[in-house]
Amino acid sequence: MKIGVLGLQGAVREHIKHIEKAGHEGITIKHVEQLDEIDGLVLPGGESTTMRRLMDLYGFTEALRNSSLPMYGTCAGLILLAKEVVGQESHLNKLNVVVERNSFGRQVDSFEQDLNVKGIEEAVNAVFIRAPHIQSAHEGVEVLSKVEDRIVAVRQNQYLGISFHPELTEDYKIMAYFIEEIVKQYQTEQV
Repeated sequence: MKIGVLGLQGAVREHIKHIEKAGHEGITIKHVEQLDEIDGLVLPGGESTTMRRLMDLYGFTEALRNSSLPMYGTCAGLILLAKEVVGQESHLNKLNVVVERNSFGRQVDSFEQDLNVKGIEEAVNAVFIRAPHIQSAHEGVEVLSKVEDRIVAVRQNQYLGISFHPELTEDYKIMAYFIEEIVKQYQTEQV
């Protein structure tokens, strides 16, 4: 299976490495035309305002808004997928959630912990860096994980959004979950 990683900013190489560890082909996506070549797309972490501007500039915003391609967003990628973002306009409007940016604090407040994620047997190693959290999940959204009372991972149909950065660890279980449980299921439903 071919999984793309939006290559405008963020931990692109790290996501490609996780795709390959999960036994699939990872492709850096820098042009809208490449979207036709892939089975799923990762929206990596980075700076969400910069990513929004670059997506607008290179035509990805409209293409992805109109696409039903399975998508997986980490940190800033989650912000891009959300239907509502506290204090700013939403972008792709794929996940029926309200997201608050930088809600786990500043860079110095970054932390790492193991999380239980619904649908994954073993704990997932998660790195939180200026991470957002999901204030509320609405109709059609399945909550997959929380840190204390904060929602940090959700799924809605073929869309997966998480607050943290598994790509900054050796733990590729979330990527395997995206490919095996979301992308493959979506493809089966399309037949």
